[in-house]
Amino acid sequence: MLAQGIGIRSVRMWPAQDYTRLTIESTRALQHELMTLDNPARVVVDIRGVDLAALQREAANKVLANDPYVAQMRVGQFKPDVVRLVLDLKAPVRPQAFTLAPVGEYGHRLVLDLYPVDPPDPLMALLREQEERSGQSLLQQPPVVVAIDPGHGGEDPGAIGARGTKEKDVTLKVARKLKQLIDAEPGMQAVLTRDGDYFVPLHMRVAKARKVRADLFVSVHADAFIKPHARGSSVFALSERGATSAAARWLANRENESDLIGGVNLDVKDRYLAQTLLDLSQTATISDSLKLGKLVLNELGNINTLHKDYVEQAGFAVLKAPDIPSILVETAFISNPEEERRLNDDAYQTRLAQAIVAGIKAYLQKYPRGGRSTIAANPSRDRNI
Repeated sequence: MLAQGIGIRSVRMWPAQDYTRLTIESTRALQHELMTLDNPARVVVDIRGVDLAALQREAANKVLANDPYVAQMRVGQFKPDVVRLVLDLKAPVRPQAFTLAPVGEYGHRLVLDLYPVDPPDPLMALLREQEERSGQSLLQQPPVVVAIDPGHGGEDPGAIGARGTKEKDVTLKVARKLKQLIDAEPGMQAVLTRDGDYFVPLHMRVAKARKVRADLFVSVHADAFIKPHARGSSVFALSERGATSAAARWLANRENESDLIGGVNLDVKDRYLAQTLLDLSQTATISDSLKLGKLVLNELGNINTLHKDYVEQAGFAVLKAPDIPSILVETAFISNPEEERRLNDDAYQTRLAQAIVAGIKAYLQKYPRGGRSTIAANPSRDRNI
């Protein structure tokens, strides 16, 4: 029975402060049972019909020392047809287990997400950071908050260049530089939707921005196209009436597939999801997004060819915050060999971040209601709540 067990293709772990994810990729769908044990804290997953030796081999040395929640992982035979996987914990967690059907290059996946019992509050973390930077409370005069969203992450690598450059790595590097530059600006503060190599579902990226009462949302990408000669920077905003071009529609569909590749537990009803995807009129927000996008695009044109000299629109799920001007910046085409080389250059990444910041500052100067006065005019988004 064990010799004919279900084959294991890979075991991957993605530790992060938000949550730790364990993925078991297999040749066939895995049947599993999940439980938690106390004294000491453990998470146990019983998997039926799996190849013990293959799982032991793939699981070896996968737990990192800096994992906030998992101390070690053990695998053994529990019953003749059941292999038991045990995670020894550093702290109690709320585990969720679910399966994913094959998609893209991935086979069947069993996913175990370990969430902290008391998750960190991003709004309180933001307020603490503001106080530490200033030495005094800024609650009465909150800065303009910019949510920066590094595209993809974890199981979802995004586009991959000919030299093997992964979009998720480039976007995180540019986003971190962008945050550093924004935080250095008086009266401005940046928040990252992810600050590591882990996956964040699209709706949770929007929810995080709304949780910290962000004034602006900038999603950073470096995508691919079916033609390797495609090049240049682009900026996109949401459309309620369909895409402005076939290429924009293709790109939005590709980005919206991120949840399928990254892996989302569709059985969990997130309380932010209903808020985020409300069927509200977003006309005013989209108008502001187009203004922001045009000014960012102008600045990007100073350092790179523009793929289009206007802000394109399509149904990007990550841009659907009904009350936050939101843009998606395609810094360059990672599928273009020359642009892939530039995207790996630290100095060029800095120039990209500087251009985006310059566009944001131009927007805040030209349309001040996109900043602090908007907050004052909208009591529901007051950070003192």
